[in-house]
Amino acid sequence: MKKAKLFAGITLLSGAALTLAACGKSNSNSNEASTAAKFSSAVPTKTAKQGGTVKVAVETDTPFTGIFNDELSTSATDTEVMQYGAESLFGTDDHYVFNNKGAATIKIDQKAKTATINIKKGVKWSDGKQVTAKDYEYAYEIIANKDSKSQRYTSSLADLVGLEEYHKGQSKTISGFEMPDGENGLKAVLHFKTMRPGMNTSGNGYIWEAAAPYHYLKDVKFKDLMSSDKIRKTPLFFGPYKLQKVVRGQSTTWVPNKYYYKGKPKLNKITASVLNPNSVAQSIKSHKFDVIAVINSQWQNIKGTKDVNFIAQIPLSYSYLGFKVGKWDAKKGENVMNPKSKMNNKALRQAIGYGMNVDQVYKRYSYGLSFRVPTLIPKQFGDYFDKNVKGYTYNIKKGNEILDKAGFKKKGKYRVQPNGKPLTIRLAAMTGSSTQEPIVQNYIQQWRKEGLNVKLTTGRLIEFNSFYDKVQNDDPSVDMFLGALSLSSEPSPNDLYGEKAPMNYSRFVTKKNNQLLTDMDSQKAFNHKYRVDKFHEWQKYMDDEAYIIPVANNYSITAVNKKLSGYSLKPSASMGNGFPNWYNVAYTK
Repeated sequence: MKKAKLFAGITLLSGAALTLAACGKSNSNSNEASTAAKFSSAVPTKTAKQGGTVKVAVETDTPFTGIFNDELSTSATDTEVMQYGAESLFGTDDHYVFNNKGAATIKIDQKAKTATINIKKGVKWSDGKQVTAKDYEYAYEIIANKDSKSQRYTSSLADLVGLEEYHKGQSKTISGFEMPDGENGLKAVLHFKTMRPGMNTSGNGYIWEAAAPYHYLKDVKFKDLMSSDKIRKTPLFFGPYKLQKVVRGQSTTWVPNKYYYKGKPKLNKITASVLNPNSVAQSIKSHKFDVIAVINSQWQNIKGTKDVNFIAQIPLSYSYLGFKVGKWDAKKGENVMNPKSKMNNKALRQAIGYGMNVDQVYKRYSYGLSFRVPTLIPKQFGDYFDKNVKGYTYNIKKGNEILDKAGFKKKGKYRVQPNGKPLTIRLAAMTGSSTQEPIVQNYIQQWRKEGLNVKLTTGRLIEFNSFYDKVQNDDPSVDMFLGALSLSSEPSPNDLYGEKAPMNYSRFVTKKNNQLLTDMDSQKAFNHKYRVDKFHEWQKYMDDEAYIIPVANNYSITAVNKKLSGYSLKPSASMGNGFPNWYNVAYTK
């Protein structure tokens, strides 16, 4: 999975995608998980024909931002909207291990502490220019230059020799990025301070996996890149399709990239259009779109729909409750804890976790298609998942006992802080489908059973872009927030929860956490058992500290027009961005 898309694993998803909006009104106790588990992750392969237009639904109740650049984008919706052109440099197998089938090859030399990248001749931008070594270096420059305001810069990427000096403005070049054949050559050699486990795996956080068109963007100042028309309206990609038209915040239209290195794709056109989550079921039944994600709460209404293939997977994702305990220091490039933060109290955080009736919510509202997750490392990561960590199951009695013991005494209807001051906790949650509001209100009611006065920030659910702005910029009106993460395909959480991770939105920093994150990516971690042990230790630590409480994941079901072939969710069939390889998608004869 392309780190550029889901870098460090992270991006806040829209309410429609993964958060509690995945639930809906239902009194049914039927469990459809067994049905979803039987679905294939790809549609049947049939003989393809040339031509046709595919309409894809982008499910969100808010306009997409439209930052069409891997190095600058932070929105999962933008990632989704530009999937048709934004191909990764590297191909992978179904276990996300790099192979030689992508736009470039990569070879890791542990002894020499290098990664050698060779871009294939004929890999061209949609204006016909060859992708070069400089394009790859330029992607690093965009990330590391402070003027670009990219959130992709992390301590993991800074393991590249010279990147930190470039980031600090101490050097005009990245000394560890070598181009043996010059800027217009196709070879790049990356020199690292330390080699890390997982470097052969996509999404490892230490190797960037995208390129940016230097020849096209070089005249735009770094500070102007994010707002530039060359990013927002007329971006270049080297994937199978190129952007033909943008209706700001509402839709994108894609046509074949005639320079695509694998050949001309078969579809004439792809349109990706915003659709309100509340309209999904009707849109599936009326065949308004050719590709459309199912809202799990609406499954019973659409599961019998004819002329569609339902495919499914459990994504590397989870929704979570985060507690604001500090701020991001832009000058230092690090998270800074505030010891006086009202949420910097472990007992309070734990009690809030025990106050969430997650299992009941998903049993009632999602037909079993959504489910509580106990830890911050998903089960899909095999050995790294600690099955002994049970997470925060619903237990109001235990929550009350914890609060009593910690000195949160009741004064009337609600509890006060141990210092006697009133306690009001402001929760930020995104808008989504019509069921988002009642489900969030349900949690607020559960917390009130513990004597906790929880109120919505702004008094209502917050539109996605505004929510994102508040959480990202540490708005003082947010004490805790319901967010969602799309994870990287390499399990290290370093870029999620590290001291220098911009997307560590809770802003927690502890010596213990720093040490565990360092250990799991250290030289000792080349020993699999050692690394697994550190992952388990970290999960137990994070479960106890409860700075981030994982909430749920779900079966992600997609309805695909039965006339389409080549649509697959398998990693090996992806363009390295977590989405299908659209070069393979076509109508059948």
